[in-house]
Amino acid sequence: MRVLAAPDKFRGTASAGEIAEAMAAAAAAVSASCDPAPMADGGEGTLDALGGPNRSSAVTGPLGEPVIAPWRLSRGVAVIEMALASGLAVAGGAARNDPINATTSGTGELIAEAVAAGAQRVLVAVGGSATTDGGLGALEALPSPARMAGVEMIVACDVRTAFVDAAAVYGPQKGASPAQVELLTRRLRRLAQIYERDSGVDVTTMAGAGAAGGLAGGLASRGAGLVNGFEVVADEIGLPERIRDADVVVTGEGRYDATSLQGKVVGGVTGIAAQSGTRALAVVGSTDPTAPTPDSLEILDLTARFGPERAHGDPCGCVLEALEAALRGGP
Repeated sequence: MRVLAAPDKFRGTASAGEIAEAMAAAAAAVSASCDPAPMADGGEGTLDALGGPNRSSAVTGPLGEPVIAPWRLSRGVAVIEMALASGLAVAGGAARNDPINATTSGTGELIAEAVAAGAQRVLVAVGGSATTDGGLGALEALPSPARMAGVEMIVACDVRTAFVDAAAVYGPQKGASPAQVELLTRRLRRLAQIYERDSGVDVTTMAGAGAAGGLAGGLASRGAGLVNGFEVVADEIGLPERIRDADVVVTGEGRYDATSLQGKVVGGVTGIAAQSGTRALAVVGSTDPTAPTPDSLEILDLTARFGPERAHGDPCGCVLEALEAALRGGP
């Protein structure tokens, strides 16, 4: 039996790589081969899914302090994960964040460094940001349009939020009060006008332009293409071909809910598996009982099987045990 392990992270408990290792151990326990393919949807973990960092740079953090941000450059392609330069975790979480002044400058500095190092294609994974600056900080740090000529910039989005909605949808998660959300929304609206005036690009019409507090839209005003994060990662690692070569594909995430089928890893993997006729399993920390489940997907709910305490405290051990049983044909 050939198993492909293509999970997302279990947010707050285990990385996609750690979950994939547990899935590989389950496959080995039943004498199956395993092809590990830790996945991401354009948010946190995308850099690791695309090969991991091989460089690091000192850049401006979200609150203005210097931070060391890892990134990747290989064969003229740069991969930058904005959360590592301008992320909420870097800011110390919502309680320590400054939602009004948090800046994407560091992300722009990484792009500039990648271009200076010879990158011809720059993939920016957005998600997990501390910022709602509409990408202004990043744009101010970018090289001139002349210097960027010939460089393809791609933004891997993990949401489809509109540019001017970014503050209302995600501002509270970044520590913004209702009054601050209103202020940030007015600022985004004004930035959209400025971007259209200066570049001719109307970011308000672009799905996903509100990703990372509008960073996606800001970069789009400088010519970046906005793409579905899962799709770009899947394409970069050859996921469809690897699923076709497998007998079973196993994906997973921390919680399965209605959004899981809307551009996220579980939904994307399940869709490709259905097209190729490959058996699909999803190992999840917990499940929203109201969420729709495709007939082609078997869900292994760790909380239902092991209880919330063990499922949260030992996700990798639970994944190994539950998946081994499923691969053996047990409940």
